[in-house]
Amino acid sequence: MMDEIDRKIVALLQGDATLSVAQLADKVGLSPTPCWKRVQKLEGNGVITRRVALVDPEKIGVGLIVYVAIEAGDHTPGWLESFTRTIAAMPEVMEAHRMAGEVDYMLRVAVTGMAEFDALYKRLIEAVPMRNVTSRFAMEQLKYTTAYPLHRANFRDRAGRDMEGSGEG
Repeated sequence: MMDEIDRKIVALLQGDATLSVAQLADKVGLSPTPCWKRVQKLEGNGVITRRVALVDPEKIGVGLIVYVAIEAGDHTPGWLESFTRTIAAMPEVMEAHRMAGEVDYMLRVAVTGMAEFDALYKRLIEAVPMRNVTSRFAMEQLKYTTAYPLHRANFRDRAGRDMEGSGEG
């Protein structure tokens, strides 16, 4: 289990992955070498999966965000493999989730406009048979974050006690 310092490191890097090790160490109260070792351990354990630059989609011309709900007509492993291979080859598909409920899959798609989305839609329905495809177009972004919430209860304090029983929350 990670401790409170690991939680602080993850929180800081989620906010700004360009922080130098010295800056990060200063903010979490460590010297640079132990801080760097913690970052390497977080990466090695798969907590930090990668560090990337976040880009404003409008400024690179992909300002239309579309949420695509898919009901599969077939629920076989072969269909899923074909569907997964198809969407993996489409860079416009930013996220894909298998869902519970009436919709089987939900995609988040970023495109330049309606013509590009229409072309993607046609490629998608040609590649794999589907029962229903419903698209919803985002009109305005009210909130956007890539930072996951870091609940104290999921980390132990520096003395090794579980944070849940410490009265912090």
